[in-house]
Amino acid sequence: MHEMALSESIIQAIEAGAGEHGYAKVSLVRIEVGPLAGVECEALRFCFDAVSRGTIAEGATFDILETAATAWCLPCGKSVAIKQRFDACPDCGSHQLQLQSGEELRIKELEVN
Repeated sequence: MHEMALSESIIQAIEAGAGEHGYAKVSLVRIEVGPLAGVECEALRFCFDAVSRGTIAEGATFDILETAATAWCLPCGKSVAIKQRFDACPDCGSHQLQLQSGEELRIKELEVN
């Protein structure tokens, strides 16, 4: 389950930020996850809860913002919403799409004390 490794990386980034900016406790962790990131959000939530025990993020609210995936359709010249990789353009049916967003996995916001 790579969600455990992702959770550990999130904790490492939070602790590195604490050392750099001098905060001692994190009360909220908000992350952005795209639908094409290959992350199971509920598994990530479970893993974060387990990994955060004994850290400055223990007990923090873990909020996941699920973003949309978009691609640029070369024939249409438009940005279109897609649900998964290799979807066809919803307007013209073309498969000549260039991914613009949807692979995100990033810490969006922290509330710290």
